[in-house]
Amino acid sequence: MPEAEEQDDAEDMPLSMRLSIADTLTLGNATCGFMAVYFTTTGILIPHLTGSDESGMARHSAATAVILMLMAAVFDLFDGLVARKLRSSPMGAELDNLSDLISFGLAPAYFVLVYGMVADDAHQRVSALAAIVVLLAVVLRLARFSCVTLKDGMFQGMPSPFGALTVVSIVLLELPFVPTLLAIIGVAWLMVSRVEYPKPRGVLAVAMLSWIVAAMGLLAAWAFDAPGGQLLLQTGCALQVVLGAVIPLFATARRVNTFRDNRREARAAQLP
Repeated sequence: MPEAEEQDDAEDMPLSMRLSIADTLTLGNATCGFMAVYFTTTGILIPHLTGSDESGMARHSAATAVILMLMAAVFDLFDGLVARKLRSSPMGAELDNLSDLISFGLAPAYFVLVYGMVADDAHQRVSALAAIVVLLAVVLRLARFSCVTLKDGMFQGMPSPFGALTVVSIVLLELPFVPTLLAIIGVAWLMVSRVEYPKPRGVLAVAMLSWIVAAMGLLAAWAFDAPGGQLLLQTGCALQVVLGAVIPLFATARRVNTFRDNRREARAAQLP
């Protein structure tokens, strides 16, 4: 009888309180983001504050934190695919926004903040300001995404997972402080801009997943000090940053070409 009562209670549960498979993947996204903050704190910040010289531990923790952000991006990719194929609960969209805020807002912003505290040439207060800019950019982007209707298959502004990985890549490149700061602010601007980015579907989704897996391999090689691991990681980070800069150029060129085509059609229609 108790089992029957539990089954009845589950059936009587409001639809808005039931988690779907897509929602479970979304919660995996949030968990990865939180654990990225954990490893950034325990493996990078605390050893720095306590004067520990274990650079290997900091490298492993940095790699682990970024890998967790990459895993969060995988969860974010698949929860959308699963939701379209199966179903999502009524609170699916809210769960997705909250999880994205943790994994692609808080985690990369905190990574920037800690970078400003541990890097030799960084300025802590300026880095804190840059971290706030990244966090607010993701907040504004997610809020706008919830209330603006966009063209099918397109995002307005750099997607937050792509933006988070680009911000982290900029930090891992170990450039001088000022270029690093300017690049991070540039990414934050792209996230709240009106530049169009294609949604990862079909071939693009496969390409994105392949890139994430490759990035995990590069981070693992760097963490375990494999031969050429540093060079491979910097190459991967540079490619990520280049993609972040090139995609808006393609989007702008496409918009200009579309505008020209529309003008030609309008002129052709006016001819007798």
